[in-house]
Amino acid sequence: VFPFVTVNQILLLLLVLTVCAILYNKVHQAPPALKSETVDLESPEEMEEEIPVVICAAAGRMGAAVAAISSIYSNTEANVLFYIVGLKTTIPHIRKWIENSKLKEIKFKVVEFNPMVLKGKIRQDASRPELLQPLNFVRFYLPLLIQKHEKVIYLDDDIIVQGDIQELFDTKLAPGHAAAFSDDCDLPSTHEMVRSVGMQNTYMGFLDYRKQAIRDLGISPSTCSFNPGVIVANMTEWKHQRITKQLEKWMQRNVEENLYSSTLGGGVATSPMLIVFHGKYSTINPMWHIRHLGWSPDSRYSEHFLQEAKLLHWNGRYKPWDYPSVHTDLWENWFIPDPSGKFKLTRPDS
Repeated sequence: VFPFVTVNQILLLLLVLTVCAILYNKVHQAPPALKSETVDLESPEEMEEEIPVVICAAAGRMGAAVAAISSIYSNTEANVLFYIVGLKTTIPHIRKWIENSKLKEIKFKVVEFNPMVLKGKIRQDASRPELLQPLNFVRFYLPLLIQKHEKVIYLDDDIIVQGDIQELFDTKLAPGHAAAFSDDCDLPSTHEMVRSVGMQNTYMGFLDYRKQAIRDLGISPSTCSFNPGVIVANMTEWKHQRITKQLEKWMQRNVEENLYSSTLGGGVATSPMLIVFHGKYSTINPMWHIRHLGWSPDSRYSEHFLQEAKLLHWNGRYKPWDYPSVHTDLWENWFIPDPSGKFKLTRPDS
């Protein structure tokens, strides 16, 4: 009897050991894909991050915001959260447009901008009144509007995105820099366009160097300017450096001393940023901000060049939802008609 029991015990022990060995192998020698998947889940760096994109929806040009959002959403797999900023009177319209179109799938928050924060800070200027619209200054107040994100993309409404927004979000900001912009001298392909439309691309085109306060800055008038219609911003640095307060200080000084105006190259929102960020910003890949498409109803880029571009910007007077304008076909690819019928494209045959 005893030998039989011993054999049974040995067999049972071997069976237990075999099961244990199989379980050990399954846990500790899993295929690499499964292991890396587990690491991905546990590592915060590898988790899919949210990309916050700020766009304004202004009265009379809401179709611009819709086309911009549509182009971003259609060209990325990234987890984008749109912050759509509007005034109290315009918010119901943009919300209805999104919820009653194919954009209803996007993740978005509607943020109300209170124009009272600008009281006493904007000098009235008759030459281009559209540049004095309150939403033109939303970019100055990013940390007040966006609370929980470290890194934020701000985009003007008169853009379309042809690349993957993840690439723009991955723009590296140097330590101590609160923002990245595109230099106005950075892309040889745009130089001919700049010359043909008389566009300014230096500080001389934005600031009045006859004023002592501007000369006291010690910035050469031939310094290359940048365009703040596309911004990748670091909110921690922005708050730490009190960027908003600095911008407001220059707005107030302009009200008192007329240091810049919209009769110069770039209007009233660019100039304070040129002062505050001088020598303290990182650069965006030039193909991520092809601009000046709205500076002339006649001057055009080559079709091949525009196909290669990641982002197109119709800065200037000639907007792609109006007439005349250039390269409107590229913009219209992303436009979604207004379900309420309030916003209509202006076309020669309409």
